[in-house]
Amino acid sequence: MNPFKYIGRFVFMVLIQALFLNQLETGLGVQGMIYPLFLLFLPVEISVIFLMTIAFVMGMCIDAMSNTYGLHTSALLAVAFSRPFIFDLFAPRDGYDPLIEPDIFSMGHSWFFKTYGLLLLIHHLWFFSLEMFKFSEILLIMQKTLLSVLFSYILSILVHYLLVKRPKKNEI
Repeated sequence: MNPFKYIGRFVFMVLIQALFLNQLETGLGVQGMIYPLFLLFLPVEISVIFLMTIAFVMGMCIDAMSNTYGLHTSALLAVAFSRPFIFDLFAPRDGYDPLIEPDIFSMGHSWFFKTYGLLLLIHHLWFFSLEMFKFSEILLIMQKTLLSVLFSYILSILVHYLLVKRPKKNEI
């Protein structure tokens, strides 16, 4: 595990999210949020306490730069808390290989779609529920959640291909 790779990804995700994506106006309340992808890339065997600490620090950095008063932090903590359960739900038959990074190339498109899609749905539903904080706005919350999940998933795929090196054929 190369800590500099993870530190670089952390800084990249925070800066892209806070300086670019949070300023982007797409209409219909759609927001692109790629930073939950960082938690997916962390090693499978990472402890929940360490995972939640990383999520807290990342969320606080984004909140401090975006003036969102804990929205990103709480949503990222919900993802960090849910990650072990989601990973267990979609675990390969032989279990996870501790030497590989959980990404599209090592785990496959189907695993990535189900795992990251569900984590992203949890993140966005939590985020928009706290942002609106009215049960009477449930339809708007669902609209913003579903459209933002779709937009964020597409952005995350693009970022994934930028950050993760595809393994060579003889490495598989």
